[in-house]
Amino acid sequence: MRSLLATACFVLALVGAAPAAQAPARATIRDVAWIEGAWGSAGTSTVEERWTPAAGGAMLGVSRTLRGDRMTEFEFLRIVERDGGLVYIAQPGGRTPTEFTLTKLEATSATFENPAHDFPKMIRYSKRADGGIEASISAGAGSKPMSWVFRPLGSR
Repeated sequence: MRSLLATACFVLALVGAAPAAQAPARATIRDVAWIEGAWGSAGTSTVEERWTPAAGGAMLGVSRTLRGDRMTEFEFLRIVERDGGLVYIAQPGGRTPTEFTLTKLEATSATFENPAHDFPKMIRYSKRADGGIEASISAGAGSKPMSWVFRPLGSR
């Protein structure tokens, strides 16, 4: 009996230590249509994202990173409507898709999370007052995000 009680306490402690997943936010693809367009970010490398218009319950995107005249990374992206919310699907390097559920939608930002994923656990897109967008990824709440400020391509 003592062993059963110890095992039960151990299992409860593990469950309590697991990161709590936020509830999915209700939204349609039109709620994030502001991500549409061709975006670029310059720095030590150039990062580009191109998003199709919201249609048919989805947006399709592609990202590439350039260093000089060489592509060093690429990613296939999707945002799709599912069960009254949105799911962001990323395929870095064309690998197996990883899904992130929309957990927070505000007038100027959309946050997608997958607490079970190694990195990133959170992806956020935010509208900027200057007409650009900012994309951020992080290891979750409280961690310092990596961010890219995108401007419409052709206006950098």
